[in-house]
Amino acid sequence: MSPHIDQLNRSVFLPETPERIVSLVPSQTELLFHLGLGEEIVGVTKFCAHPADKVKNVCRIGGTKQLDVLKIKSLQPDLVIANKEENERSQVEELMKDCPVWVSDIHDLGSATDMIESVGELVGKSAEAKALSTTIAEGFNRLLIKPSHKRTAYLIWRKPYMLAGKGTFIDSMLQKCGLVNAFDLERYPEMDSAMLIAAQPEVVLLSSEPYPFKQKHIEEFQALLPNAAVKLVDGEMFSWYGSRLLHAPKYFEQLMTTFNQ
Repeated sequence: MSPHIDQLNRSVFLPETPERIVSLVPSQTELLFHLGLGEEIVGVTKFCAHPADKVKNVCRIGGTKQLDVLKIKSLQPDLVIANKEENERSQVEELMKDCPVWVSDIHDLGSATDMIESVGELVGKSAEAKALSTTIAEGFNRLLIKPSHKRTAYLIWRKPYMLAGKGTFIDSMLQKCGLVNAFDLERYPEMDSAMLIAAQPEVVLLSSEPYPFKQKHIEEFQALLPNAAVKLVDGEMFSWYGSRLLHAPKYFEQLMTTFNQ
């Protein structure tokens, strides 16, 4: 049997279609359920929230950055699905010693749809995954947003402030919204108030995850940046790269109408 190649260009050998799957990433967990693999999923993280009625019955194996490696191994998975950015390399490499581990590396819509199709091949759901990938791509192709090119700060954390920088999946979704990242920095840089003010973003988006920004935080940023439009946004729409992408285009269109009124 030919090996499956993951997004780190690693060969992953599966002797047969997996029957015991552990998912280490919330968006990929949702994808697996969407593909109809409820019976095969034996372990998920404590942050795997969707679909709520199904994940509640699955064994929890720690957080994405703090996996219970021994518990995962005790579940005897014949496939572990991880992500380069969301999981800790050392823990994933420890799992690789005993389990087949397929690792995704997502930075834009293309790599997300490639992941969906590759995971479909891994788990014997190629047709379903291809149909999902095609529907997602078509949804983004129909996206009706007039680019505003507004300089945007996308906040993911508070104390310290952390933002989504260039090269991230979130940044690629900002571009789909016709926005421009106000910071020419990679990954998730820490930021202080002075740096935020100096960047003069026209738009500030406060994500619902991983830090749960609330309405009360809008005043905090409006005081720092009185000329900016500050808005709470659904972080899942900007950062989940599985089947949640079915809903992102409509959400982005609705979001951007609030800035263009």
